[in-house]
Amino acid sequence: MTNTGYWQKSWESHQLQPYSEAYLDIETTGLSPKYCDITVVGIHLVGKYGTRFIQLVGEDVTAENILQALEAVSTIYTYNGSGFDLPFINTRLGVNLAELFNHCDLMYHCWKSNLYGGFKAVERQLGIERRLKEVNGYEAVQLWWRYVNDYDQDALSTLLEYNKEDVVNLKYLKERLGINSDF
Repeated sequence: MTNTGYWQKSWESHQLQPYSEAYLDIETTGLSPKYCDITVVGIHLVGKYGTRFIQLVGEDVTAENILQALEAVSTIYTYNGSGFDLPFINTRLGVNLAELFNHCDLMYHCWKSNLYGGFKAVERQLGIERRLKEVNGYEAVQLWWRYVNDYDQDALSTLLEYNKEDVVNLKYLKERLGINSDF
């Protein structure tokens, strides 16, 4: 169930270049951090000289791997991360990213701009494109269980693409909101 080969290759090239910003989104088996697991952590690293995308999957979702991926990052950007992603990570993995990094929850910046709704609704309002329009959080959970129970590699591929779109679109959202970068 792990994606160790991909993680190792990404991590080796990540070490060559510092990144100051990270866009982060998680996928889970449900809404309760007490009873549900984190299935995917997507991290889009952005620096002055380039970008890198990392996904931790299944058993690779550990506090150590997340902290390694975020090494030298100054700010983490999320959408509703203060209400979902970061508390979920803290409860499940015992690491409080809000205490270790600057955190910018783009949802609150959207509210200041009269942009309400979930992330997909805000994307539509701003014209941010999404290839997997039919996949949502509920479907993401179903994709994970199809992968785990039926060894469905297509389900995992779709889940990872969905997560990647979420994470990469966070950067586009930040740019549309006119929020300046750290570098």
